[in-house]
Amino acid sequence: MTLTATISSAIKDAVGPKGWSTDSERIEAHVTERRGLWHGHCDLVVSPASTDEVAQVMSICHDAGIAVVPQGGNTGLVGGGVPEGGIALSLSRLNSIRNIDAANNTMTVDAGCILADVQAAAAAEDRLFPLSLGAEGSCQIGGNLATNAGGVQVLRYGNARDLVLGLEVVLPDGRVWEGLKALRKDNTGYDLKHLFIGAEGTLGVITAAVLKLYPLPQSRETALAALGNADDALRLFLRAGSEAGDALTAFEYISRQSLDITVTHIPGLKDPLEAAHDCYALIELSGADGIKDALEQVLAGAMEDGIVEDAVIAASGAQAAELWRIRETIPEAQITAGASIKHDVSVPVSKVPEFLVRAQQIVEKEIPGVRVCAFGHLGDGNIHFNLSQPKAADGEAFLAEWKKINRLVHDLVHEMGGSFSAEHGIGVLKRDDLKRYTSAVELELMQALKQTLDPKGIMNPGKVL
Repeated sequence: MTLTATISSAIKDAVGPKGWSTDSERIEAHVTERRGLWHGHCDLVVSPASTDEVAQVMSICHDAGIAVVPQGGNTGLVGGGVPEGGIALSLSRLNSIRNIDAANNTMTVDAGCILADVQAAAAAEDRLFPLSLGAEGSCQIGGNLATNAGGVQVLRYGNARDLVLGLEVVLPDGRVWEGLKALRKDNTGYDLKHLFIGAEGTLGVITAAVLKLYPLPQSRETALAALGNADDALRLFLRAGSEAGDALTAFEYISRQSLDITVTHIPGLKDPLEAAHDCYALIELSGADGIKDALEQVLAGAMEDGIVEDAVIAASGAQAAELWRIRETIPEAQITAGASIKHDVSVPVSKVPEFLVRAQQIVEKEIPGVRVCAFGHLGDGNIHFNLSQPKAADGEAFLAEWKKINRLVHDLVHEMGGSFSAEHGIGVLKRDDLKRYTSAVELELMQALKQTLDPKGIMNPGKVL
């Protein structure tokens, strides 16, 4: 339905003069995906300052049949936050840390809190909130939960879903579900919070959450190990897990092509090792003092057994940050290196080496000279299998192959019992994939939930389903 002057006035009255904008530049920022792959439109950007204001806006839009697209930091990668009409509902003004209970290892936060601010607030209380990803300086915790964000510490702490005890959610009709329980045991009926985590704003608006905290590690050690192939990367991962146990908090795979692109296109980055190697593992151990000895023993034993060819252990926090910068700037470097076709996939950890070999063979057959930038979270089976255009290729012609290459890679992933969407979600980009790789029963259940909670279809329409 069209956003009439009467409805628009009611929404503006609900949020006050600071809570809305029709400024073209402001709207443009909310309808454009950050990489420029999607560009939508909306009539109004609404920024409520409280859960009550969100509820009033949702009630008005529900009665009028106005589409609502909840937005966090707009850092998504599948077009899930791009509106196609109606209003963009920004949660940025809901940005208070409501409570930190260090003894209970929990914190209650508004959905608009920046992830890095949540981490800092926890650290100030000598606690760790472990969700960590490249966009943490601008993404918001509500968006992280709505997309079930992953990141670099899933291996030890799990996805965003695993870090939540309770939620506050405004339903499509404006009713508020007050589920902010800080309990680790609560076996009273359906676990409703999991309906909204990962739903990408299609079932309701997350306005607050109770998050799990952990003791702040006393020590953190980082190393980059050079390997002859992905099979050796898996062997090193299994060895590190066996010898270091829960101290192993991150294990990231980096192909040689990925490292080459970063040191070529990111100013100040250098290859930390003298010789080139097939691939690398970025390893992080955290916990009590003394874990450096554990890391040294893991690497020394692996070198003796011929698994590791070379390695460097960061001697300081600054050196550790430089090693992590190699991993974190691969997507940025790919932009400078030309057009890229991306895949966010997962397979069982044991099958990661097989996937990397078979997928590379498939894409190189289709596009001779393609540069395979494979990197990601080997420890949880999530690989970002990204392809940079051949050096002499035309970028637009290369991108025209996106759907065909996606289909080939995703078919392989499905055959191997994996997922075509490991941590970025479905949004608009992967709706057809959801139809192709999801069973009829599963789709019917999703559609039934959508129809039950959002019968008018106003919540982020056109996304996921």
